[in-house]
Amino acid sequence: MRRMRITVSYDGTDFHGWQVQPGLPTVQAALEAVLSEIEEKAVAITGSGRTDAGVHALAQVASFDLANPIPNENLRRAMNRLLPHSIRILDVQEAAPRFHARYDAVSKTYEYRIFRDEVCPPFERRYVHHHPYPMDHAALAQAAKTFEGSHDFRAFAAADERYGDGYSTIRTIFSSSVEQHGARLIFRIRGTGFLKHMVRNLAGTLIEAGRGNIDPGVFPARCGATAPACGLFLVCVEYPNELESGT
Repeated sequence: MRRMRITVSYDGTDFHGWQVQPGLPTVQAALEAVLSEIEEKAVAITGSGRTDAGVHALAQVASFDLANPIPNENLRRAMNRLLPHSIRILDVQEAAPRFHARYDAVSKTYEYRIFRDEVCPPFERRYVHHHPYPMDHAALAQAAKTFEGSHDFRAFAAADERYGDGYSTIRTIFSSSVEQHGARLIFRIRGTGFLKHMVRNLAGTLIEAGRGNIDPGVFPARCGATAPACGLFLVCVEYPNELESGT
């Protein structure tokens, strides 16, 4: 049995998130259906984390076991031939037997994209939050820096059955910044992990700081409205080198 690691890119617009949900199209379900066809028996796949409905990924990572001896490059081609065009396999590797896409991840990076011009081109609308209203961009950048370090982000998380007694909602953020690229504002955040809706709630909080409703100089005591899913991208997932090597 081979332990496999794949890097997946997807447009999340037409999916109800990553995780399998009965009767609904999800990224995990699409991948498992294709792998099960190739393996000729059921294959379960584990992602580095769950992305919400409508959220995109530039480089999600997933792991699974496969008995089929198909070469890595041929597996990538076969999966891309069978998958919908909104999901693409970028890379296939054979990993160490103990590799786990979720538990072995040491950091994740997300981007939240805000389009600032009055008119949002139709080819942008699926991948940005269109917010043309007045904001102080310097205040957004200042507020983003307050997220860095270790904090309890419970106030920035949506309700989840996992967040019961004893579950820590403390997360460490390595970097958090806002940059302007033409009509786009890009909020980029890298940390050990993220709670449900956390990045979208942080993006909504930055917007409130830009409007002058939240002090941008201190870690916020409350969060703004949850920003729409369409502007959020999982950019990359990082692992220790020894776990990526397959040795």
